[in-house]
Amino acid sequence: MKTKRDFPLVLVTKKAETSIRRGHPWVYFDEITDTFGTVENGGIVDVVSGKGTYLGSGLYSAHSKIRVRLLSANANDKYDAAFFARRLRYAVDCRRSILPDDDFGACRLVFGEADGLPGLTVDRFGDVCVTQVLSYGMDMRRGLLYGALRDILSEYGVALRGIYERGDVALREQEGLQQYKGWYMPETVADKSTRTQITENGVRYLVDFENGQKTGFFLDQKYNRLAVAQMAKGRRVLDCFTHTGSFALNAAMGGAAHVTAVDVSQTALDCAAENAARNGLADRIDFLCADVFDLLPELAARGDKPYDFIILDPPAFTKSRKTVHSAERGYKEINYRAMKLLPRGGYLATCSCSHFMKAELFEHMLREAAFDAGVQLRQLEARQQCRDHPILWNVPETDYLKFYLFQIV
Repeated sequence: MKTKRDFPLVLVTKKAETSIRRGHPWVYFDEITDTFGTVENGGIVDVVSGKGTYLGSGLYSAHSKIRVRLLSANANDKYDAAFFARRLRYAVDCRRSILPDDDFGACRLVFGEADGLPGLTVDRFGDVCVTQVLSYGMDMRRGLLYGALRDILSEYGVALRGIYERGDVALREQEGLQQYKGWYMPETVADKSTRTQITENGVRYLVDFENGQKTGFFLDQKYNRLAVAQMAKGRRVLDCFTHTGSFALNAAMGGAAHVTAVDVSQTALDCAAENAARNGLADRIDFLCADVFDLLPELAARGDKPYDFIILDPPAFTKSRKTVHSAERGYKEINYRAMKLLPRGGYLATCSCSHFMKAELFEHMLREAAFDAGVQLRQLEARQQCRDHPILWNVPETDYLKFYLFQIV
């Protein structure tokens, strides 16, 4: 180390040392063997090996199983406002350079560990940024992060109406943080409406960032929806788990003969219908409130094949390793049913948004479902999350979305 260190020390096991050297930024509570100095919740600590070798510096979380989230392995870094502003600038500049102009208006600006800002998510919806802060150390620095974010966006000509915080996430409690949602510094927000309109792939959406899932809209499927639109012309489409209608709207916009959009939530379907009307597509989409697990076998029992393109975009069936095999059964059931329902030559779009459902396991499930259904799958595309959700190869948790387009043969 080239500079004098004033941070408390956290000594870690050989296992943690190996993981850190391979690029993973987390230290778990049971990987810490000792500490030296006054370790403060949310403060910066130096992580060292059992032999005292410096491994990196990060944010300490006293109540989390992830006890340290590393920020840097550069011993010369200073963890001041300039450091965090620099990280934010890298993240925003990246999106500005990799996205077309039209897509920069609705995108993920910060994707946690993948952007070197662990525990921080920032989504932009026009003149509003919606954030989720899931680590104690980042929560302590919200003020400087939000101030830097405003400054950086203003340099791109973006004047933010406000920053809305979606802290209504159970993971915050594991960090010793309270759940909440609302405007950051509400006294500075003139227009407090929590609904806004965005445009993606030429489709206009009303985004309810106060009550919608996650930050209000799933931005990670942007180009996967476009791929569906490009294949939908003239087809009869069944969009399962439609939520607020994004795949259904893209299919209709792409020229589908007709689209049936299905979801178990009537509230979500009401929003989807509103989005259809907003885009002049109401006469080409019908909305059905139903459980997909019940609907697919009911459709098959009728004996006809009313759809030649089925889209399966379910919520995450598993959020832990313990339930992966149960989730696999759920994925297999809906994919098997969709494959049976489609005619030869029909198309299937299917995906999983769970990190724990690894690509190899998901693909194995698809092969088994196809075998049981008596069909073969001709893969047309294999895709992942949108490029504004970058994947850090040494952090597998950032790689979560699997998306496949098949033809049934």
